[in-house]
Amino acid sequence: MKNILKNGLLSLVALVFFTACEKEELRAVLNSSAVPVITLNSASLELTKENADQTALTVSWAKPDFGFSAGAQYRILVDQAGSNFANAQTFSTGSELSRSWTHQQLNSLLQAMGADVTQPFNLDIAVESILSDKSMQRSAINQVSALGYLDKLDLSSSWGVVGSGAENGWDGPDMPFYKTADAGIFVAFVTLKDGEIKIRENNDWAVNYGDDGADGSLDAGGANIVVSAGTYAITFDSNNLTYTIKALSWGIVGSAAPNGWDGPDHNFFYDPTSDQWRALVTLAEGEMKVRMNNDWAVNYGDTGADGSLEAGGDNIAVSAGTYLITFNQNELTLEIESIDIPGIVGSGAPNGWDGPDVSLIPDFGRDDFWIANNVPIVDGEIKFRMNNDWAVNYGDDGADGSLELNGANIVVEAGNYDVELDFSDAASPKYSLTKK
Repeated sequence: MKNILKNGLLSLVALVFFTACEKEELRAVLNSSAVPVITLNSASLELTKENADQTALTVSWAKPDFGFSAGAQYRILVDQAGSNFANAQTFSTGSELSRSWTHQQLNSLLQAMGADVTQPFNLDIAVESILSDKSMQRSAINQVSALGYLDKLDLSSSWGVVGSGAENGWDGPDMPFYKTADAGIFVAFVTLKDGEIKIRENNDWAVNYGDDGADGSLDAGGANIVVSAGTYAITFDSNNLTYTIKALSWGIVGSAAPNGWDGPDHNFFYDPTSDQWRALVTLAEGEMKVRMNNDWAVNYGDTGADGSLEAGGDNIAVSAGTYLITFNQNELTLEIESIDIPGIVGSGAPNGWDGPDVSLIPDFGRDDFWIANNVPIVDGEIKFRMNNDWAVNYGDDGADGSLELNGANIVVEAGNYDVELDFSDAASPKYSLTKK
């Protein structure tokens, strides 16, 4: 009995001792010298496209004095000034004590925050040191004023195509028209279904046009325009209230293409941020060409293998792989670059765990963002993986919108979703699922 009491007393003393030590350690963490003190290389920046790859901003700090040996992890918070980091962009640095952004990277960050390139945009920046889930210290806020630049085309307009023949039916959102080089003339590159369409402004019926005589002239509130399934360029002249609908598709054909030389061609999609056509495609070892409307009447090859296209030119030799192919129809150039394509897989995805995955496409208005719109999801679980393969896959261990390699399955509820992946911070990728 004496031994039991003695052992119990010793255990109690030890518990009190370790609790006291823990409290002393916590006090050390919370003292003022444990707060990171950050330094910025500049408080006022003018970003330029010419210096895109040069360092624009560096945030650094000395290792805080925690009062004991500590293996802290750090992250940088960046948000619009005065927002109290309500929508902060977070950049993990691990144990590193600095992080830099190039002109291009910082400009992309400004654009993602909605900055106006005509005037300086103020950013709040802070650093957090993290010792555990319950022990974190944040630095004082430092501010940077940055003037960005427009590195993407803005061809957006207020006009769109709506109807039973359009992608989203009569309720919209409408399929967009884009500006052209001629004022008041807009073009929409659309894939239509058998049905009817109209042209309207601002996704609203206050201003809408149909065609009472089916003669190419538009009438305010006029009759629905009957269309057949296919891929088209619709040109809308708002100056003279006329329109045309012409079949138009650009595609990849050949022994390297998914459907061989007989087609149907693997279609490009239009990128209004660069006024070019893009395709995400897995190619086999072989040859390919670019042609219009699944027909040989207009086709391009590359005589000289120099990236410049010629009408009826030589077949283009390619190696097996997954690529982003960019076709500039104005300058007749072709760029083929290897790329990893993220996709959605799982019991909640359209094709289950075996795939093929629902592929996302780059958001060309924002670097390192990928999107997929109106994805049909069922009750179940999903993950994100690269190139329909498990070698690189992401889940969400904390169900907090942050992705981890080989992380936990993401539970989803049935519905149609807009999906976004944010790889702008490679060390801390994020995702969002927006139910429509």
